[in-house]
Order: sequence, then C-alpha cells, then structure tokens
Amino acid sequence: MTSSTQVLAQLKSKARHENLEGMARFGMAVEKRLGVSVPEMRKIAKEIGRDHPLALNLWKTGIAEARIVASMIAVPEEMSSKDLETWVLGIDSWDVCDQVCMNLFEKTPLARQKIPEWSAREKEFVKRAAFALIACLAWHDKAAPDAEFRGYLRLIKRGAGDDRNFVKKAVSWALRNIGKRNASLKNSAIGAAREIQQMGSKAARWIAADALRELEGAKARKRSLK
Repeated sequence: MTSSTQVLAQLKSKARHENLEGMARFGMAVEKRLGVSVPEMRKIAKEIGRDHPLALNLWKTGIAEARIVASMIAVPEEMSSKDLETWVLGIDSWDVCDQVCMNLFEKTPLARQKIPEWSAREKEFVKRAAFALIACLAWHDKAAPDAEFRGYLRLIKRGAGDDRNFVKKAVSWALRNIGKRNASLKNSAIGAAREIQQMGSKAARWIAADALRELEGAKARKRSLK
C-alpha cells in the first residue's frame, strides 16, 4: 500500500526547482510547489491507480504537485460535498484548479450541483472552478444535452463582470468551449458574447473579444466547412 510519504519522495525525486521561475511567470503560485511536470505526475498517478484514502492524505499536504496527483487517483463517486468544498477552498493556483476540475471534479456526481453554487461565490479560485467545470463538461461530456449548456450561458453572463484575471479567463474558456460543441451552440455562444460585449465593463469587453475571436475567427470558419 502506497503512503503519502512515499508519493512525496517520488515527487521530490522528479522536482526541477529551475522550473519554478517559469511557472511563476505564467501566474502559477510557487509556494509549496516542487517544480514537477504534469507528465511526470501522470506517470506516478498511473503507477498508483485509484486510491481514495491516499488522495485525501495527499491533498492535506498542501503541495501543488501532490494535490494534482490526488486529483488523478481519487475516486469521483467517493467525493462527498464536504470533500469538494474542502478541496476547492484550498486551491491557490489556476493550474491546480484546472487540473483538479479536469481530472476529478467534472467526473463527480455533484459537479453540476456545484457549478451554480461556486459561480456565485466571491473567492477567486472557487469562482474559477465553476467556469472551469463548465469548460471541462462542454469539452468532454459528448452526451450532455444542448439545453444544459444554454443554461450555463446565464451564469457566464453574470460572471462576465468579474475583472480578476483568473476568473475572466475561465469565463471566456467556458463560453468558447460551449460554442465549439456544435453549430447551434456556437450561435448561442456568439449571441451571449454579443450581449456581454454591451455590458460596458473592461472585463466583459475582454471576455467577449476573446470568445468572438475564436468562435468567429478564420479557424472557426474553417472548422464549420468540414
């Protein structure tokens, strides 16, 4: 049975402290971070397999890479509402937020319940997690109905006034991914972006421009012709 101490030793053996400067330039929090690459973390997680108790213990270490590995080995169905709240409140870096949402949160039975709850919160990475979850579901859940994502457009418009960098980028990510699901949702997403554009705030204008550039740009037109 693998222990959190053993996993931390593995992570430390893969640590590249020279990577921390570059990570900081990309806006990642480097306190309690070792400098391990995501591919190396994935290798470690693959060797471990699913181990929920170990995941909970790794999260408690507070080390970024240990938390990302935790998200890779946790059992989605065993994440309680309390666990989700504990984890999301502990996030302090955008990359940890996105990895946890992508690897774990979106697969939990409570994901869709947490999206509206977290989107209404003020804490920066809690709010980012809500929109990152929308982006991940739009990307990965091919069976979800269009109506679900049209419903999320209301949350996106409400969140578009938040000028914090890590929130507005996640709002744009969610909007763009909804628009890339199919032609019908693309039209809905473009319509939402046009509404956001008229809101007047600097953040809203940035989100609208970022989404429209991808949804109406040359690459988007080329995709629609295929």
